[in-house]
Formats: sequence, structure tokens, C-alpha cells
Amino acid sequence: MSAEFSNSLAAFVRSASGKTVTSSTPAEYWAGLSSLVVDSLAERWEATTKKYQTGPQTGYFSAEFLMGRALLNNLTNLGLVEEARKALAGFGMELSDVLEAEHDAALGNGGLGRLAACFLDSCATLDLPVTGYGILYRYGLFKQTIENGFQNEHPDPWMEEGYPFAIRREEEAIYVNFADLNVRAIPYDMPIVGYGTKNVNTLRLWKAEPIEEFDYDAFNSQRFTDAIVERERVMDLCRVLYPNDTTYEGKVLRVRQQYFFVSASLQTMIARHKAAGRDIAAFGDMHTIQLNDTHPVLAIPELMRLLLDEEGLGWEESWDIVGKTFAYTNHTVLAEALETWEISIFQQLFPRIFEIVAEIDRRFRAELAAGGYHPGKIDYMAPLAGGRVHMAWITCYASFSINGVAALHSEILKRDTLHDWYDIWPEKFNNKTNGVTQRRWLNTCNPGLSRLLTRELGSDAWVRDLALLAQLEERKENTAVLRELNAIKRENKVRFAQWIKDRQGIDIPVDAIYDVQIKRLHEYKRQLLNAMYILDLYFRLKNDPSTEVTPRVFIFGAKAAPGYKRAKAIIKFINEVGRLVNSDPQMEGKLAVVFVENYNVTPAEYIIPAADVSEQISMAGKEASGTSNMKFMMNGALTLGTLDGANVEILEAVGEENAYIFGATEDELPALRDSYNPRHTAEGVPGLERVLQAFVDGTLDDGSTGDFGDLLGSLVDGASWEVADVYYLLGDFAAYREARDRMAEDYRDELAWARMCWINICRSGRFSSDRTISDYARDVWKLEATSVE
Repeated sequence: MSAEFSNSLAAFVRSASGKTVTSSTPAEYWAGLSSLVVDSLAERWEATTKKYQTGPQTGYFSAEFLMGRALLNNLTNLGLVEEARKALAGFGMELSDVLEAEHDAALGNGGLGRLAACFLDSCATLDLPVTGYGILYRYGLFKQTIENGFQNEHPDPWMEEGYPFAIRREEEAIYVNFADLNVRAIPYDMPIVGYGTKNVNTLRLWKAEPIEEFDYDAFNSQRFTDAIVERERVMDLCRVLYPNDTTYEGKVLRVRQQYFFVSASLQTMIARHKAAGRDIAAFGDMHTIQLNDTHPVLAIPELMRLLLDEEGLGWEESWDIVGKTFAYTNHTVLAEALETWEISIFQQLFPRIFEIVAEIDRRFRAELAAGGYHPGKIDYMAPLAGGRVHMAWITCYASFSINGVAALHSEILKRDTLHDWYDIWPEKFNNKTNGVTQRRWLNTCNPGLSRLLTRELGSDAWVRDLALLAQLEERKENTAVLRELNAIKRENKVRFAQWIKDRQGIDIPVDAIYDVQIKRLHEYKRQLLNAMYILDLYFRLKNDPSTEVTPRVFIFGAKAAPGYKRAKAIIKFINEVGRLVNSDPQMEGKLAVVFVENYNVTPAEYIIPAADVSEQISMAGKEASGTSNMKFMMNGALTLGTLDGANVEILEAVGEENAYIFGATEDELPALRDSYNPRHTAEGVPGLERVLQAFVDGTLDDGSTGDFGDLLGSLVDGASWEVADVYYLLGDFAAYREARDRMAEDYRDELAWARMCWINICRSGRFSSDRTISDYARDVWKLEATSVE
């Protein structure tokens, strides 16, 4: 096939570049090779789509899909990596250079979007008829740069040079109507290639386009701006993920986005259902829609509108279909993350949808009143209350399934966040612990470890069944294997060190502990606690320069929401600690701090294989699950964390002797809070007051913003709207320092450390997204594998 592949590649490169292959750039080779991949899977993709129309299906609705780069993942899953490497070498090109030409698809932000991407990969690999639905963002969240330690946001024009993996389906355009705006929704389909299967699933992303591209009369009247006003209003729908909603106009745009993509998706699903010759009354029997958090909840009243107004069904029949169709995944225990919107937004954008929500509210109140429930309870749970629309309450009422994403999280939902709903409808509740795909997060991003695992197992069967790695645990006593594992880790550190040098001009040592915290910046995730530990360690080393210390590289990666002032202050704080440490000659070879700019999937693929320590240090009871903890685990990094989210299940899997757990538990915190005095606590922890003084004594520079004073005040004083140290940083500091110091000391025993890493790798099978998706398919979606073989 090599000659045929090379000839095809040359043709696609010439088509993409308009030049000879000898004159084409790596970016043009990327475009050509990507087009060749799409060409090679086109027949299978069409066959899969047609096959799925013959039986039950699931739509996975999500505001974000953090896909990362597509070419290498697709080549790997198609088994074409070596073929591509050889063909490119024949033209004098390196595969690595071609792969680096690809931009990350800016379609997501953090764990929510990356989870959705992992789920689609697993659905395709398991031959499950699942289609993802979302928005084709032009600029994504934002491109982050760090200037003088501060986060700055810029557009991320990831598709400007074309993107062969997003196929425009003009012929399947849908009209979406608002009270003040009519929009054409154009679908762009991305192929989701399964591993070891002929199936190719689909991620359908919607782009908003105006019905009339251009007001010709206005332009000819020299009203040039007026000529494009309508177009720009429409295009705003897809410009960015999560527009800043600190203003009313920002909230309106967010709600527009949500309605836009769920309406277009539902109209497509109904059209296909009817095209297959099925009665609309059977829609709920043939389709399940999984709502990934509350962002797509408008799908519930929109499906009611379509069934009532477009299909002519009655309320009871329509509500019965809705009740069979929707399942809801909750991703948070934080009350502020349960979306609510002003009633006026609904009245402004879609009066008919508001009428339907009001009727849902009326019937809900009547049902609970008839059941004898207290009026106060009914008011709290009602979809409309306090002048706001409560999106989580709509979906809790309408959905047949409500799941959390880790065992602890699901219990907190039942006991606290959603306890009123659990009291009435306990049968709806279930747990589906998150997982990650080992195809991207081990097989593709860590080739050295993948080769070792395949060799020791005797096949690459683990790529489809990660639980098989349990068979290798006995190798934990094999010194040769453990030394090879350490050598692979060092190679990965060399790779990351070179990458960060090329990307940001930073030199870091290779022979050091790589201690990593990479996740969305939020106070409850406690990146500030991490930075405070580093500052404390720095002061300890300055006080006694003779102290022997295991060399450490502290690695951060995080974006803060543009309107989240305190999160942005923490980014500045981390970078100030980095400036202090990295500029001190006494710290050379001992400590280094790295903040990875514009953290997304591609940086993670360099960082995670190189990591020794996985920082999962949220205050117990606040993290729903976490998924970076799972990626680190299967790449042989040890968890340093609290008993929060999926950390609890990781600890169950590996045992206390193979992880570093610290801090107050979710059960302990209420009692501790009763008598908690942050200032008094700080006074009783040696060194902690010195760390806190550094916030404001000139040691660190906040650029005269006063932000570090605000951070200090939030820890020791609180405010009228929040208690002091709401996320218990000072309360957990001593235990965190002890655990982290102990971890660094244990690292000195190379073989013992490698043994713990090997156990983590071999016991990571339960954290594959294949297991999670199998649970959804069996328990919620009632789907069977549908193969095109």
C-alpha cells in the first residue's frame, strides 16, 4: 500500500497547496494528509451513519468538546502512523513536524469538554450509535498569553487556514428562530474514528449564518456598517465559548447560544426519525439525549415546542416522549454552577419557549401540591422562582435519569445539592464515574510506555480493554521492568523540557520531580495552596541553604474565566512566586516553577507523560470527579490529593500505600468549620504567617492592583458575602506540607517509587472511558453495539 499511499498523499498535498510537493510547507502537508485520512474513511463513515439510522440512537448534547489535535489520533486509530511516517519521509518531511502544524480545535475549555471528547472516542470504539452535538466556535474560549505575570485573552482563530476534519453539510441546514433574529444553522460534521473497528461516529457542530448575508441596499446607500449589522449579530452566536456573562447582554448571548444548538440538533434528529418512516410518537423509544450539564437544558422545552406546534401532539403525549428522551449528567456540587437565567431573557428571545416553561412550572407545582408537599419545598424546587428560570430544576423534573460523575459526588447530590429531588424521585439517581480514553491519553501521547505495556502483555489488546493491564501487576517485583519504566519517564521529561524551551524559552532540569497541577483555575481547586507551599519551601531553603532537597519542578497550567477576577489574581500570584524562585541563583538545581501558557490538550500530551506527581488538592466535597487524576494515574504519576471526587476511587484502587492523601474529609469539614479561625490557625503553623505576609510586604508584586491584598483578605478576614478561607487552605496547609515533603523524600528511592507507579498503571483499568460508556449504554441509553463490519 506504500506506493499507493504516497501517490495519494502527493495528490492531496498538491490540491491543498497549489504547489509541487517539494515546495509545500509542513502546514500544507498537514492539510493534505488530513484530507487523505478523511478520504480513506469516507465510505465507512457513510455506512456507519446509515446503519445507525436503523435502530435506537443517543444524542450527546454538550456546549463544549475539547477534542485536541485530530490527525495523529485518527492515524493511530486507523493504524496508519507508520504508513504516514514512511510516505512523508519519502518527500523529505518528518511526521512530527507535520503534526505540529495542526492547531488544537478550540471547541472546549476544561474537564467537561475533554470528558465529552473521551466519551465520543469510546462510543466509536465500542460501536455504539451515539452522535455528539455542539457548536462550531470560531475562536473557542480564548488564547491565553502571560504578560508580566498577568493573564491576557486573545482570539484563537483555529480554523482560519482550513480544517479538513470538519465537513460542511450545506444540504442539511436548519432554520432557528428567535423573536428578534432568524438564523441558518449549518452543520459541520467531524469524523470520530474508533480503534480496532470499521465504525466511524460523528460529532455534529453547528455554525450560525445569516439568512441574508449582506444588505445590498444599505451598502449602496453608503451605510457600510448597516449592511453587515445583521450578519455580525448572527455570527456572534458562534464566536466564542462561554461569552463573559457578567453583563445582561452577555447572559442573553449565552442563552441564545444554548437554544441555537439544541434547536438545530433536535430538528435534525426529528427529521431523520421521520425520514426512516417512523411515527413521531415513537421518538422517545428510539432516541435518548444525554445532557452534559445544564447548558443544553433548553432542549427540553424546545422538544416540547416541536412536538406541540410542529407535530401537532397534545401536552400529555409530548411530555411522555420528553420523559423517555432526556437524561441529565450533573458535574458540580457548587450552587452557583447550577444555571439560572432572568425570566426577561426568555421573554425577550423566545416567548413561546417561556410559555412552555411556565406551563411546566404550573404542572410541576400542581403535581407536588397534590402529593402533599410543603409549599416552601415546592417554591424552592419550581422551575420558575424568584424571577428566574432554574435550568437544573427543569431537567431534574423532566429527565428519567440523573447521574453524578464519581461515587462521592453522586452521594453529595443525593444528600445535599439535589436532595429534594432524590427524596421524591430516588429511582432517577445513579452514578457514572468518569473515565478517560487510553487511546489518546496513553497509547498516543506516551509511546514509550505503550510499547513497554504491549511487549509485556504480548499484544496491544489493552488499547481496547484497559483492565487487561491488571495482568501485569506482578511485574512490580521485576527490577528490569521498573528501571525501564524510570528510563521512559526520563525520556518523557527530556521531551517536555525541550518542548517548553522551544515554546516559552524556559530552561528546566530533567533530573527532578515533575510536580504538576493542570486544570481550570477556580478557587476550590486550590492552585493558591500549591503556590503557598512553594513559597514556604523557598523560605525554608533560604533560612537554611544547607538543607538537602530533592530537585523539584513545579508545573502549572490553567486558564481563568475572563470575568473571574480572583482566579486571574491567583495566576498572577503563581507567576510572581515563579519569578521569585526562578530568579534566585540559590534555587538553581533545587526549585523551578513553570506556568504553561495557553494550556489545552496538546500541552497536556507533553506534560502528563513526564509527570511524577499529580496534584489533586481541591477542598474535599467540591470536585465532582476530575479526569486529569485518571490520565496521570495511567501514565505512572502518583496522586497527591484530598479525598475528593474520583480521588476516593483511585485510592480504593491503588491503596493508601500507593498515593499521598491529606486534608480534612468532606464528613469532617462541617464540624471543623464550627470553630475554625483562619488567623489563629495560621499562627499555629510554623512558617505559614511568613507566607501570608509575603502577599503584601513587597516580596511579591501584584502590579499595584491590590489583588494580593484581596487574596490575603479572603483567607484571613472574609467579607460580608463570604466567610474567611471558604476553601480551607489554611486549615489543610500543615497536612499538605507534611504529605508533600514526605512524597519528595520517598522519591529518592527510585525502585520503590517506580513500583508504586507501576501499580497505579496496572490498576487504572476502571478509569477508562470505555467502562464509563459501557455503563451508560447498559443502564441509561439501553444501546447495543451496532457494527458495520
